[in-house]
Amino acid sequence: MASDLNLDDLLADLSAKTKEEISSTPQVVTQDSVDVGGLPIKARKWIKLSSIVAVMVDLKGSTKLGTGKWAASTASIYEASTGGVVKVLNNFDADFIQIQGDGAFGLFWGDRRFERALCAGITVKTFSVDLGDQLEARWPNMPTTGFKVGVACSPILVKRIGTPRNPAQQEPVWAGKAVNYAAKCAQSADRHEMIVTGSVWDRVEKNDYLSISCPCGTGPSVGIWQTVNVDKLPDSDPEASGRKLKVGWCKVHGQAYCEAVLAGRKRRQDVDGVRAELQRSLMRDAIFSKAQAERAVRDARRRGLQ
Repeated sequence: MASDLNLDDLLADLSAKTKEEISSTPQVVTQDSVDVGGLPIKARKWIKLSSIVAVMVDLKGSTKLGTGKWAASTASIYEASTGGVVKVLNNFDADFIQIQGDGAFGLFWGDRRFERALCAGITVKTFSVDLGDQLEARWPNMPTTGFKVGVACSPILVKRIGTPRNPAQQEPVWAGKAVNYAAKCAQSADRHEMIVTGSVWDRVEKNDYLSISCPCGTGPSVGIWQTVNVDKLPDSDPEASGRKLKVGWCKVHGQAYCEAVLAGRKRRQDVDGVRAELQRSLMRDAIFSKAQAERAVRDARRRGLQ
C-alpha cells in the first residue's frame, strides 16, 4: 500500500538496481522470430530481430471526442474504429498487436513481413474512408476523423519488463526505431493517409502492385505516391525521406492486387513504361535520391556486419 511507502528506501533500491544493470551487459540473442508470450521477465536476456516492420494507426481528432454527455457515442466510435484496426492487423497475420488508446500498432517479422504489413496498412487506409463517412452521417456535428497510418522498419531488441509474478504489470518492450518511426509517420499524416519511411518505400518501389496504380481511369500511373519529408524525424536520417500514399484499394482490382502482393508477386505486364517513368521521377528529386543512396550504403554495411 502507498501508506507503507518509504521513499528513501525506494530511491536507494532504484539506484542500486541501476548500478547493477549498467555494470555488466545483458545477454543478446539474435533470432528470426520470437515467442512474445515466452519472453523472460527476470533473466537479463534480450532477443534481437534483424528486421521487423511496424504499422502504427492513429485516430485523428480523438481527443475531441468527449466522454460526458455523448459517452455512449464515443464508446461506439472506439469499438468500431480500434476494434476494426485490430481485426485488420490480425487478418494479415501481424506477429504482435497492441492497442494504444485510440489506435493500435502491429509488428510483422519473418516471411513476407513487408508484404503483410503494407497490405494491412493499405487496408486500414481504405477502411478509414468508409469509417469517416459513416461517422459523419451518424453524427454530422462531430469532429472530422479517420485513420492516420505510418509504416517503418528496423532491427529491434525485445524483452518483457515489469513486476515479477504479476503478468498484469508486464509488457514487452520493443527497443529500436521501427515503432517510434512508424508513430512519427502516423503523426505526420492526415486522415485517410499512409506515410512510409524511406526503407519501406525501397521495398514498395520494387513491387508494381504497390507502387503503380491499377488500369482504372486514365490507366496505370505513378501518381498514387507523393514524396514527403517526415519532419518529425531527424533531417539527417535518410528514413525521413519517405512517401505518402494517396489512394486505397481499388474496388475492381484491390482483391487481386492484395493477393498478388501476399503471394510474393512483384511484376505486372501492363506497366513496363510506367515503371521507367517512376524511376526517372525519383531520380529528379535530388534530396530523395541522395537519401535512397545513403540507405543503400547503410544496408550494405549492416549486411557486412551480420
